[in-house]
Order: sequence, then C-alpha cells, then structure tokens
Amino acid sequence: MRTFPPSPGWDTPPAWLDATHLVLQRVGGDYRTREILVADVPAGTERVVHREVDPLFWSLGFVAAEVLPSPDGRSIAFVSDRSGWDHLYLIPSTGGEARQLTQGRFEVRHPAWAPDGKSIVFDRSLDGQPGVRHLAKVAVASEVGPLEDLTFGRGTNTFPAWSPTGQLVYQHTDARTPPELYVLSQGRGSPGSGPVQVTRSIPESVAGSALVEPQLVHYRAPDGKNVPAYLFVPEGLDRDRRHPAIVWIHGDGINQNYDGWHVERNYAVYYSFHQYLLQQGYVVLAPDYRGSIGYGREWRQGVHLDVGGKDAQDAVAGADYLRSLGYVDPDGIGVWGLSYGGFFTLVALADFPKAFQCGVDVAGVVDYRMWYEDPGGAWVVSRMGTPTDHPHVYDKASVIDRVGHIERPLLILHGTADMNVPYVESVRLVDALLREGKAFEFMMYPGEFHYFQRGPVLRDAWSRVAAFFDRHLKTR
Repeated sequence: MRTFPPSPGWDTPPAWLDATHLVLQRVGGDYRTREILVADVPAGTERVVHREVDPLFWSLGFVAAEVLPSPDGRSIAFVSDRSGWDHLYLIPSTGGEARQLTQGRFEVRHPAWAPDGKSIVFDRSLDGQPGVRHLAKVAVASEVGPLEDLTFGRGTNTFPAWSPTGQLVYQHTDARTPPELYVLSQGRGSPGSGPVQVTRSIPESVAGSALVEPQLVHYRAPDGKNVPAYLFVPEGLDRDRRHPAIVWIHGDGINQNYDGWHVERNYAVYYSFHQYLLQQGYVVLAPDYRGSIGYGREWRQGVHLDVGGKDAQDAVAGADYLRSLGYVDPDGIGVWGLSYGGFFTLVALADFPKAFQCGVDVAGVVDYRMWYEDPGGAWVVSRMGTPTDHPHVYDKASVIDRVGHIERPLLILHGTADMNVPYVESVRLVDALLREGKAFEFMMYPGEFHYFQRGPVLRDAWSRVAAFFDRHLKTR
C-alpha cells in the first residue's frame, strides 16, 4: 500500500490518470496555495504540475474543486478563479502552462469530460443572472472556444454526468420544481426539443402552480455596495395593506440562492418551508451577502479579515430594503438563518437591536475563538487568520460577548450531533443569555446533525419556527 501526504488545508478526491498514476490536489493550511500533482503510485513519488497562489485565500472551496484527467490521460481539466471569475482551464498531465477554455462574467462548475475526450460539459451561471445555471459544452482543441449551450430557459441545471451510451444526465430545479434528474440524448438540447425528466419527487398534492417565483433585486449596503437578493412576494398579495416579512440568511458563506429551488437538499428543505410561509401571507427576502458564491472572486473574498462585519451588514440591510416596500409592515420583519446565517441572526439582534422584531438562530456560531479550536481548520484561518495574529477580527465575530444587547425575541434550534458547528456553541449561548437575564426559546434535537435530516425533527422545527413568527410578526 502506498500513502501520500494529505493536504495541509483541504483535500479533494484523487483521480486516476492511468493505471499507475494518480492526480492529487493540495491546498495550503492558509488556503492561499493550491497545487495539482501527479503521483507515481509504484514509485511512491509525486510532482507538481500546476501551482496557484492567491494573496488573500483560495475561495473556490468545494464548489468548484474538481481536477479531472482526460480519458486519454494527456490533459487535466480544472476550475480556477485567476481571472476574477471561475473558469475552466486545461494543462498537460506532464506539466506546462494552463490554457483557459472559458471566459466572461459567469462561473463554471462541475466539469465532465465527454467520453471521446474532445469536449467538456459543465454548468455555468449567466451574466447578470447568477441564480440561473445552464449546461454548456466547450471543445478542448482551441483557445477559449465558443460555448454550445445545452439547456435553456429559467431554472438551475447542475451536476452533469455522461452515461456509457453518450446520454447526459443532470439535475434540474426551478421555482416550481425541486431537484429532479433529467436526460439529454447525445448530450444535446434545443429550445424546441427539451430534455426528458426521469424522476418526479414532488407529491401530487402539491400544486406547482401555487409556488411563488423569486425576483432578483438589489439594494444598498451601508458602504454603498449593491447587495443581490431574491425577493418572494405571494401572488395576489394585497399591496394596499402591510404584511409581515422574513429575511432568510443562507449559511456556509460559500453558498448562494438560486432562481428557484436550491440545488442542495440541505437548503432545499428551507426553500420549501419558505413557500409555506408565502402561502401564509409573508414576504421573504433571501440576500447573497459578501462571501456568497455566484458573483466572482472579489465578492466572494469580501469577507477577508472581516467576518461578521460588512457581510453581516449586507444581510441586515435587507430589513431597510423591505421597509422601502409599501406593502411590508416596517415593524413586522423577522430574521433567521442556518449556520453562518444563524451567526448573522445573532449579530443582527445584538448589534442592530431595533432592526428586526424577532430572530431564529439555527446552529449558529457564537464564538469564533472556540470554533477556531473545534472544528476550525483552513476555512477559518483563510478568512480570519489566527486569534493570536488578528484578535480584533475574532473579537468582532464573537457575538457571544454582546448578547446582552439583544432586546427582541429569539428562538434557538440545534442538533446535539452537529459536527459543523458543535452543539456546545448553543449551550454557551444559552448560558450567556441566562446570565444576562434575557428571555429566549430553545430546542435541542438529540442525535441530529447540522442539516436537519429526520422527518420528526423537521416537522417539529418548522412548526416551532412558523408559530414563533406568527406570534411575533403576524399577530400585529
């Protein structure tokens, strides 16, 4: 058995180049250095064939991290943001200059070599439509070749994979369709001859026509930046009256909202719950704050040494945008989020105590000094440095020190088996709130993980959240 050194920062799965060589990828412990290597398995040696250094941090993370050897083993395809946008590149497996295959104001993800090795299929966003993704194909024979679009219209098409017979299988979502599998015969589509849907998961009792489509909007952050967000307004809403509203803050920091159902199950369950709230007369706003993917490297890296700063202000400013809408109750706006979004919820309630009427924190980080220790790792170091080197950054992000400023009702939900944000974070939060004499509601779910999975847990959690918002927002 051969063992090769792990990445000091973050590993991606190895891929076979041929019968005796593996392609590896290593990311530095501070996320600034990324290397693609070819390992000779019998000899136990390895050599670097490509190296990139980012002065801030390599912000692609798991969203566009594949390194894919060509079918003949002569080339390696990968995604890089060296141009400011996530694009597809090609290098010889023996090493050499990287050749760019795509360019423009859009982001490429999930490349998949065609079986004949002459082209690569991937999903990409559209310029000015970051939540829309389409499958496209590019020939590898020329520099920055023209793209051939394979899917069309609204929605999000992702995760292409080739079958042995040349069919292209992928996932499609849109405003009225949860993640489903579709097939394109021979990997081609056209506006007149659409793909074939092969799975159907939404219950027949759910009328897709009743689901609300999102609208891409922009509003101003305190520093003048334009923050993109998706606005959901119930169809037929009486705009002569004031209605309650919710700001939903996604987690991860390296995620985004889409033109409809989220492409990941982790967040698709939240999208479905928001559709329920919309049926109950709420308006919902989902911002893509600084640090979100889909908007190029500069927006994604806007959190560097500023976690919980301008990125949180981006999200909190969503309340001011909602107040500018004549049909939203200015005193009936709630906020909630998962993980990083739960952290932002606490920042909103503590640092902007009058901005929201209430908030729901689902498994949010409360003290990044503690999170640096467990689970910590390259994600936090790349964005915040270490507590020793940048104590002021950790002070700003450690909202537990400021929970005494919270004035509005707070609901906390957390699973005890959470490995992303340890359950002890919420235990410490509860203790701090008790010491400050603050009223709050708390529910823990034994054995549940970061992303709630089990039906009974989801039913209980969503029932609590709906009742909490109704009690503090709707009854007004």
